[in-house]
Amino acid sequence: MKVNKLTPNFEVKDIRKTVNFYQSVLGFSLVMAVPETQDGIEQYFENDKEYVYALVSKDTVELMFQRSDSFKRDVKMAKDIPFGASVSFYMEIEGLDNFYDDIKDKVAEITEPQLAWYGMKEFYIKDPNGYILGFAQKAE
Repeated sequence: MKVNKLTPNFEVKDIRKTVNFYQSVLGFSLVMAVPETQDGIEQYFENDKEYVYALVSKDTVELMFQRSDSFKRDVKMAKDIPFGASVSFYMEIEGLDNFYDDIKDKVAEITEPQLAWYGMKEFYIKDPNGYILGFAQKAE
């Protein structure tokens, strides 16, 4: 088996709210969205529509968001699993200190940057759905 890429699919409550956070706070771009009617793919949100799926990207990272009802219907083994995850999504970035300064007042839950024993300077945030995102840079 050859693995080409990993793209997490987050079960979320509200597609628009989630995408807005990832765009306005973390700098991701909307790649595509699927309306509730599931009759097409759109590159931007229309005001009068609800959405069940969205794909965002930044640099080499892509993340998928799927509304909870749709996610549990598509991923049948998730049907009886409570919402949320006991995992963190760890991203190695450049410009950690500046990025921290840019977002620290825009995020409800955020840790202070710290040097880990394995040589990475890192901090963690929670997104609007309770998912934990880690941001790290190799210490100088």
